[in-house]
Amino acid sequence: MKINVLLVLLAAVLWGTTGTAQALAPDKANPLTVGALRLFIGGGALFVYISLQKNIDFKSIPKMPLLVSALAMALYQPFFFTGVDLTGVAIGTVVAICSAPIFAGFIELFFYKRFPDWVWLLSTIFAVIGCVLLLQSGEEVTFNPFGMLYSLAAGGSFATYTFVSKTLVAKHPPDVVVALVFTTAAIMLLPILLTSDLTWTLERSGAISVLHLGIVATALSYVLFARGLKGITASTAVTLALAEPLTATLLGVCVLNEKISVIASFGLVLLVMGLLALSFKEHIKKRTVT
Repeated sequence: MKINVLLVLLAAVLWGTTGTAQALAPDKANPLTVGALRLFIGGGALFVYISLQKNIDFKSIPKMPLLVSALAMALYQPFFFTGVDLTGVAIGTVVAICSAPIFAGFIELFFYKRFPDWVWLLSTIFAVIGCVLLLQSGEEVTFNPFGMLYSLAAGGSFATYTFVSKTLVAKHPPDVVVALVFTTAAIMLLPILLTSDLTWTLERSGAISVLHLGIVATALSYVLFARGLKGITASTAVTLALAEPLTATLLGVCVLNEKISVIASFGLVLLVMGLLALSFKEHIKKRTVT
């Protein structure tokens, strides 16, 4: 297994802690505000970090890809939370997370003129089906076409962020790229913070929650993700990111004492199979050739 694959998987594991961290925050914590805060804290921390380093050439980062990447990350937050609000947590999350690898495949095909290999295709099918089953819920499904579009837009935003970031980290330090992208994205979402009630962040649980989300689940995780992107394709990275709901489910069971159904358990197995197959893609391809 490549170190780049491990870095992306570790990033996804850290993302998987966001749900638990938000669940432990005060009731007044608004998901959309939390999303903006994590970008603000994470981007700010990374910007301070790279500012303390020497010989960092900020001007060498191309402006247009930087803005596109930042816009994609900034839009992901309101798209995701609006989709969840209109369609329900289960459906909104499934559509957003599971559509990202599909968007990634189309982006690679139509914009990069590359068709993802068969191992990626089968792994993604297994992982997406497993993710759908894992996130299935007994709640009443609300079909809201606008909610579905928002959730799809969230998946497309993450796929776009990944592909554009891939082009940036290919020629520039990943830490610098992530710091500039997230700082720019945080500035874009500043109006949300200026119009939100942030008094809950002064409470102990609120402070711990947002600091974890900003430093660990955003700054550290996206640096790991960007470093991993240097050695694998963007489509592979997006599918590996499905380790996020896997981690969230395991944390929910172990930390929050949530129940998991038989169908969700089967989905967990399929998701793990897909991620393992993709993690050992090169080995599988060599074995099939020989």
